[in-house]
Amino acid sequence: MEERVPTGAEAPGTETVKDRGQWSSEPAFVFSMAAAAVGLGNIWRFPYLAGEYGGGGFILAYLVAMAVVCLPLMYLEVAAGRLAQGNTVHTFRQVHPAGAWYGWFVVALTTAITSYYLVITGWTLGYAVDAVRDDVRLFEEFSAGYASLGWLIIVVVLATALLIRGISAIERFSKVLMPLLAVLIIGLVITASRTPGWDEAREFLLAADLGALTEPSLWVIAFGQGFYSLAIGQGYLVTYGSYIPKRSHVPRASLIIAVTETCIALLAGWMIFPFVFTHDLDPGEGSQLAFSTLPLAFEDMAFGLPLAIAFFVLFFIAAFSSSLAGLKVILSAIAEEFRLRHTRAVFLVTGVMLLLAVPSALSFTPVELRVGDERVLDWIDQNVGGQVILFSGIVGAALFSWLLPAERLQEALGTTSSWWLHRVQLVGRWLPVAVLVWLGVTLVW
Repeated sequence: MEERVPTGAEAPGTETVKDRGQWSSEPAFVFSMAAAAVGLGNIWRFPYLAGEYGGGGFILAYLVAMAVVCLPLMYLEVAAGRLAQGNTVHTFRQVHPAGAWYGWFVVALTTAITSYYLVITGWTLGYAVDAVRDDVRLFEEFSAGYASLGWLIIVVVLATALLIRGISAIERFSKVLMPLLAVLIIGLVITASRTPGWDEAREFLLAADLGALTEPSLWVIAFGQGFYSLAIGQGYLVTYGSYIPKRSHVPRASLIIAVTETCIALLAGWMIFPFVFTHDLDPGEGSQLAFSTLPLAFEDMAFGLPLAIAFFVLFFIAAFSSSLAGLKVILSAIAEEFRLRHTRAVFLVTGVMLLLAVPSALSFTPVELRVGDERVLDWIDQNVGGQVILFSGIVGAALFSWLLPAERLQEALGTTSSWWLHRVQLVGRWLPVAVLVWLGVTLVW
């Protein structure tokens, strides 16, 4: 995209509406948004949460959350971004003049999430390089020194280079990623099915403890993962939706993305847990579960080295795509709201993000930086990546569904059927009420 210097007469956030770039087609949007949503949220976060919260029960709650609530909210956010044709702050300002403040809150939330996302992306890059060197180590050995900090710096430099090239580079990047990643994960699931731990993993993932479904904390985590997986309440959908072509059918495109990322998440569980049980590892190990399990898995395989190289390279690409999406949300807001040239905004955003990511990186070094008893990275993920995302997604949906005129929202959805409009309005408008009632009941009981 060619840079354009906005004039002072234009309102903040509107300068790119006339000539901002677009995804080349609806499939291009699907590939790019899927690459942003799939990634660490599904391959890294979903399995470790399933391990910590009981396997089958968590998965059942997660699927219910996705079908009933998360999908309509996804439609709503993409449509709102398409309607406003601007960054996250601009989009909320279009809903209400005071909405810009809430837009900045969403950008701040995404900034916090991206700060530790970049660290984990660095881990995937480190493992990819180690695999090429035939030196894949368990996570404890990998993080024994200051590797987390070094790989973080490299990832930020790479992200800076790609962001300068604009959304066309992200689109080309994503079209290659998704098919390769899906094929490789399916291949690893087939390999996992031949391990001694397959039967135990199957029982763990399919046998839902129905009693656990009465635990409010399980539903909070499941809904939080649903919001996290689809990037609800984080500005990703609004920002990527603002580049969607005019003739795209938003519910159709969003449904394809949601089904894709859900399948990848479930496959990641079937890929990892057979090796967890084969090697007598703890399924509730936490955020480093994948990095502690997969090196052992590849070590026992006949063609372990080439598979390790392929997997960790694609794992890095998936993680990097998600990091780029978060950076794009922040970059769009900073560049458009403060009328900065694209290149200058990229350097500003990535420089600040590098500083903000350092505490999370240091939490997995000999410094072991912590908040209370938890490492900084885990603390941010459990709190900001869970409860705060739920709050952001619910409030944002309420603003969109109550304040956007129905006819404009219908147009933005790209469908003539009013069924889609009624679906998103029903969930968006009344979800806050349902949450308040649920909180009241759980507090009483």
